[in-house]
Amino acid sequence: MNQIILASQSPRRKQLLEWAEVPFDVIVAETDEHFPPGLTPEEIAIYIARNKAMAVQQKTNSNDVILAADTIVVLNDHIIGKPVHREEAITILMALSGEKHKVITGVVIRRGDEEISFADITEVEFHDLSTEQIEFYVDKYKPYDKAGAYAIQEWIGVIGIKSVNGDFYNVMGLPVSRVVRELTSVMSI
Repeated sequence: MNQIILASQSPRRKQLLEWAEVPFDVIVAETDEHFPPGLTPEEIAIYIARNKAMAVQQKTNSNDVILAADTIVVLNDHIIGKPVHREEAITILMALSGEKHKVITGVVIRRGDEEISFADITEVEFHDLSTEQIEFYVDKYKPYDKAGAYAIQEWIGVIGIKSVNGDFYNVMGLPVSRVVRELTSVMSI
């Protein structure tokens, strides 16, 4: 596979592409993560990912393949973002405790004017978590850069996840097997 450009600073997305042995460089550009009203959660994730891809595309060669993604967490039709501080992280995890929620990653792959976009949805259910477990996790792992205030591959995922329905790696931030299949089709164009 040819080298691509990953339009993300996420260490988890970098790790997943490395595991898949996809060669890439990282280029990021500041983008506005606001979105127009009336979009579904899937459309929101794709919209933000597209903005990231297009911002990076302006800095690169038009023949470069650019991969961008955005992950959101949805609980009872409410989008849960990244927590700003400790109290917000604890509040988010208390809301997720014992509940099912959706993790939606919007993916955009661009080369010139051509684009492939999709959203991958994984349903995650937490066991009931104690306040002590949540506070321990937040204080030790400081999940302030994570949608939903958690990373499934960290301690809270190991002890707290009851079930995962869908792509586990999507919850980490990139449905990597589907991305690799889509990249393979783009590279053959």
